[in-house]
Amino acid sequence: MKTIAVLCFLIFNNSIYADVLPEAKFEVKITLAKKPTTRPMTVAFIPGEKKYYIADGGLAPMGSETEAPISKSLIHTYDQSGNYLSSTQAGFDNRSIFYNELTYKLTTITYNISSEAGFAPNTGIFSLDLDPQGNLKGSYDEVSGFNPAFGDSATMPSFDSKKNQYFAKQKRSGRVIIVDAKDGDKVGEINLDLKTAGVVFDDLSDNFIAITGIDGEDLAILDVDHKAVLVFDAKGGYVGKSSLPKDIKLRAQNHYNGLGYTNNLFFVYNESEGEFGTYYGFKISSKSK
Repeated sequence: MKTIAVLCFLIFNNSIYADVLPEAKFEVKITLAKKPTTRPMTVAFIPGEKKYYIADGGLAPMGSETEAPISKSLIHTYDQSGNYLSSTQAGFDNRSIFYNELTYKLTTITYNISSEAGFAPNTGIFSLDLDPQGNLKGSYDEVSGFNPAFGDSATMPSFDSKKNQYFAKQKRSGRVIIVDAKDGDKVGEINLDLKTAGVVFDDLSDNFIAITGIDGEDLAILDVDHKAVLVFDAKGGYVGKSSLPKDIKLRAQNHYNGLGYTNNLFFVYNESEGEFGTYYGFKISSKSK
């Protein structure tokens, strides 16, 4: 009976981990065609447009009598094969960019979303206007202003369209704050089980955790030091690991930027490949949302 119980446990345990791919599967490469304004931050994909959007970060210059304090950061558009199309100055120090499936809007969250400095121009959450071809027009609407519920000023929140919630990774920890998108209130907190995953907080990307949209494999985070993507459930329980290619070059900046999850792919930035760096999109689960 004991042997049967052990076998049943192993079968059940393997079934939990079965959907996380042990080796991440490469799907798409986007070689940056223009120099990032400062740092490339996150990636969005709009299925209907079949286009990727890569947002740069970069603080606004000090204002003057002749120039408003508006960020010169660009948002770059690529087709679904990774071919460069255009770049647009939307005026934001972007931290997150994503497609909101509830509003059908491409949306950006800026640096200092949580700070009193949010009173500065173009700080908060904004929806970006597109033309009929899916190209950025450079105009936008404000979704919300600064909100201290997001915690860290440099957080790169992910958006869950199913729950209409933001998930904001906090620096130097496995802590994730959940913010309701409708009223802006903090509605929960997740503490990732890093011990079971066999990592410490400074192995991981500091400001970004992905929402996958996959039940039971809800959260994914880059383990920079071990070249892997770690997967957790909605309560922070460790689910499994998807290893990245051993020859991919992840640098210190991967702790803070050059990340994304969109089109069922986890994106990492290889700064040393190409003139301006290259994004790689990997499938990390046999499931998709």
